[in-house]
Amino acid sequence: MADKPEGLLTQEKWWRRYGAGGRETVPNVCHRKEGYMILVVDVGNTNMTMGVYEGSKLKATFHIMTKVPRTSDEYGVLITQLLQNRGVRMSALEGSIVSSVVPDVMHSFLGALVRYTQTKPLNVGPGMKTGIRIVTEDPRAIGADRIVDAVAAYTKYGGPVLVLDFGTATTYDLITEKGEFTAGITAPGIRISSEALCAQAAKLPNIAIRKPKSILAQETITSMQAGLVYGQIGQTEYIVRKVREESGIQDLKVVATGGLGRLIAEETEAIDIYDSFLTLDGLRIIYEKNRK
Repeated sequence: MADKPEGLLTQEKWWRRYGAGGRETVPNVCHRKEGYMILVVDVGNTNMTMGVYEGSKLKATFHIMTKVPRTSDEYGVLITQLLQNRGVRMSALEGSIVSSVVPDVMHSFLGALVRYTQTKPLNVGPGMKTGIRIVTEDPRAIGADRIVDAVAAYTKYGGPVLVLDFGTATTYDLITEKGEFTAGITAPGIRISSEALCAQAAKLPNIAIRKPKSILAQETITSMQAGLVYGQIGQTEYIVRKVREESGIQDLKVVATGGLGRLIAEETEAIDIYDSFLTLDGLRIIYEKNRK
């Protein structure tokens, strides 16, 4: 297995540096003929992130808000327009796959995929082939998004690997060299923490999440930014160190994803790789494993 990367690597830099050598312990992924097209959808608490793959190549991505109530027809029209704007014909889609942590929207959303894309969507959940084994106390309680991230990180970068997702919640998931999902840590996300400060403290405003020039803030907005960003960096470094200590795994790759993940990854040596499309790639990989 390749040596642990020094400093932050994007997925492209990883492959340029290590090539196939970084995947010596990676399980085989079934390779299909290039050219077929699928729609992959990650339904998160804040946004739905969608991607269109042609074979293994990501051709287009787009986002819509999860919290806006919509009917099947509204979802269908919206998806159709987004795909058409990116030059994707509905008839070109072979299939679709969805992971969701928001059960309330699934009836109307899956109905839209069936009616408007003419596909039978795969819904990530128990019984699907993933290539990893969940060995926690309650495997069914592990969120679909975390399973998808774990599959992508293990398949692309090998194990052991710690997967960080900076989303609505910040999650840390440990996958062993054998592909066993053994532990997970969940913390409030940066944006949730910011919104809580604004909602619960009358004089604190809603702010943009960015790193201030200095941690030695001298006014309200930068003081909040300093606490949120540097606090998340400190949390990340401590949890990564503690996972190594308690698991006894020192040669642990740390892979991060999520909207605010790049901000944190660029400020700490605790994260080896930032992969912005990790979740979408995981959905594609799971589709491949379950494609008939």
